[in-house]
Amino acid sequence: MFPTIMIIDDEPSILQSLGGLLTDEGFEVLTASNGYEGLKKIEQEAPDLILLDIWMPGIDGIETLKEIKKIHPFLPVIIITGHGNIETAVKATKLGAFDLIEKPLSIDKIIVDINNALNFRRLEEENRFLRKKTIEKNAINGNSPAAMELIKQISIIAPTDSWILITGENGTGKELVARSIHQFSQRAEQALIDINCAAIPGERLESELFGHEKGAVEWSDNRKRGRLEMANEGTLFLDEIGDMKPDIQAKLLRVLQEQTFQRVGGGRTINVNVRVIAASNKDLEAEIKKGSFREDLFYRLNEIPLAVPPLRERLEDIPVLVNIFLDERAKQNGTPKKQISSQAMEMLCRYQWPGNIRELKNLMGRLAVMVEKDVIDIEDLPNPYNPDAEKGIRKDNTLFSLENITEATELFKKEFIVRKYYQLNQDIEKTADTIGIDIQELMQHLKDIKQA
Repeated sequence: MFPTIMIIDDEPSILQSLGGLLTDEGFEVLTASNGYEGLKKIEQEAPDLILLDIWMPGIDGIETLKEIKKIHPFLPVIIITGHGNIETAVKATKLGAFDLIEKPLSIDKIIVDINNALNFRRLEEENRFLRKKTIEKNAINGNSPAAMELIKQISIIAPTDSWILITGENGTGKELVARSIHQFSQRAEQALIDINCAAIPGERLESELFGHEKGAVEWSDNRKRGRLEMANEGTLFLDEIGDMKPDIQAKLLRVLQEQTFQRVGGGRTINVNVRVIAASNKDLEAEIKKGSFREDLFYRLNEIPLAVPPLRERLEDIPVLVNIFLDERAKQNGTPKKQISSQAMEMLCRYQWPGNIRELKNLMGRLAVMVEKDVIDIEDLPNPYNPDAEKGIRKDNTLFSLENITEATELFKKEFIVRKYYQLNQDIEKTADTIGIDIQELMQHLKDIKQA
C-alpha cells in the first residue's frame, strides 16, 4: 500500500500541481479546499499525513491543526505557508506540527519532509506497541481484593514524582511493582535503572552506584558511569536496600538529598534528576533499632510506603497466575500449552506458598516440562504441594469407602497431619501449635506415617 497524503489548501493551483507531483512520486493523494472539508475527509479517508496551508477562509490552518491533533494526536501534519514567520512556526510546532515549509514550494524539500514524517510516525507506532507490550509484561495480574488494592495504589502514585519504598516478602513481585510504577509515570520514556544492593559486594557497590574514574578502583582500568548517572531524568530502582552497608547508606543519603555526586576518584560534580524507588524484604524499622539501617535514609526513601501482599493473602489469584505462567512456558518452549485439572488447581489454592509468586512460577515451569500429558493432574503435583504424594498417604481418597470408623478416623488423622505439616512449610513447632498437639506427639505421628 502507498501512503495517503491529504493536501488542505484554498488555492486550486496548489492542489492541482502539488497533488500531481505527489501522485507521480507514488503517493495516494486527497485534497480539500478548506479546513471544514479537510476535517470531514480525515474522518472518512484516514490519511497517513496532512499537508496543511496556514491562511485559508473559514477556520485557518492553526485552528484546523488544533482540531486534527485533538482527534488524531499521532497523525503527522506539515504546515505549508506563503506567510511564514517565527511566531507562526513556534505556534504550529507547539501544537504538534511536524515541520513548516514556505511557499514557493520545493518538491524535493516536501518529499524529504514527507518521508521523514512518515518514518517518525512508524517509529512512534513501534514505540507505542513496545511500550504496550512492556506494560502488559509488567502488569499486576489478579482479581483478589489484595491485588485490586495494589493496582489502585499503583495507579494513584505512579503519575506523581514521589519517592516510594516497596516492602514485601521475597518472591512477591516487588520489582514488577517498581516497573509498573515507572511505566505509568511521567518518566516512562526515560530509563529505569535497577541495582540489587544485596547482590553486589560492599566495596563495589559504591562504584556501581556513582561510577568511577580511570584507575580509581583496583578491579577496573577504565572510567565507568554509575547507575545513578545512567538513571538521569528517569527512575533509579534500589532493590533490597536493607542489605546496603552503613557507609554506603551515608553517601547515598547525601547524594539523594542534593541530587549531585562525584564519581569515585573524580572531582567533577555531576547533577542528576532521578525518581527513586526502593524495595526491601526486611523490616527496616526493626533494622533501624538494631543499628544496621540509617533512620534518616529510611524517612528520605519512605515518602510513600507501598506493601506488596504475599501470595497466601491472594490465593484466589492462583488460577489466573497459573494460566499466565503455563502460557509463557508454552511460548518459550514452542510447545502446546498445558492445562491443569480442577482438582490440581484446588490443591494449589490450599497451599500457603512461602516462596510466593516466584515459587508458583517455578513450579509451573517444572510441570510444563516434566509432565508429558496434556493435562497436569493432582498426582503430578510433588510434595509439598500435594501431601498425598507422601509415602503412606492414600491417593484414591477412599475415606468414605471404609466401613470401620476407627480406620476412617485414623486415615483422616494421617492425611490431616501431613497436609498441615506441608502447608506450614514443614515447620514442626508451628504445625504442632496450629493443630493443637505437642511437638513430640507430632514427630511420632510423622515417623509412623513415613514408616507405614
